[in-house]
Amino acid sequence: MRRLAALAALALVVVPLARADGDPASDYMLAVDVFVPFDGKISAARGAQVTALVAEAKQRGFPLKVALIVTRYDLGSVPSLWLHPHEYARFLGQEDFFAFKTRLLVVMPNGYGVSERGKTLARAQALTDKLPKPGTSGDAIAVAAERAVTKLAAQSGVTLTLPPLRAPATSSTTNRDRLVIVAAVLGVAGLAGIAYVIRRLF
Repeated sequence: MRRLAALAALALVVVPLARADGDPASDYMLAVDVFVPFDGKISAARGAQVTALVAEAKQRGFPLKVALIVTRYDLGSVPSLWLHPHEYARFLGQEDFFAFKTRLLVVMPNGYGVSERGKTLARAQALTDKLPKPGTSGDAIAVAAERAVTKLAAQSGVTLTLPPLRAPATSSTTNRDRLVIVAAVLGVAGLAGIAYVIRRLF
């Protein structure tokens, strides 16, 4: 009974403790395949297009995660990795190693980072290093991500078709989607924390 009480009490605090590193992408990408910063000035239509392209890649046998990093503030507590896409890709892959083991693409204004399980994918990195610099605007970074995803998929023999750019979602739909993402992230983080405590107690 004492152990059950401890678990119940822990469930109330495990969410804020489970992911206390302050790195937004590592939190959100537990539940989604594309991290689009809320304040990155990426249009809803462009963000949806990137997400749809990544979903198509997964369906065709080329799963990957994509993090769009528009400003230093998108890195949360690791601002030192700003404009270091190679290093951040490795860092992010290590942060979420337990949650996903697929390719990870990071897109920053000055370039790209590609990793898998926290290690650089040399061949894929060499490919993205030859692509044009993404640019500084949110939509430019989203477009660059689409280009990189298409090229990386082609390198693995997968041909992707860019989905149409659709009208932005309504504000109510966008807010609902964000709430769903937040709930999913908190749920995964909570389960991870509870599983850790169960292992310690039993």
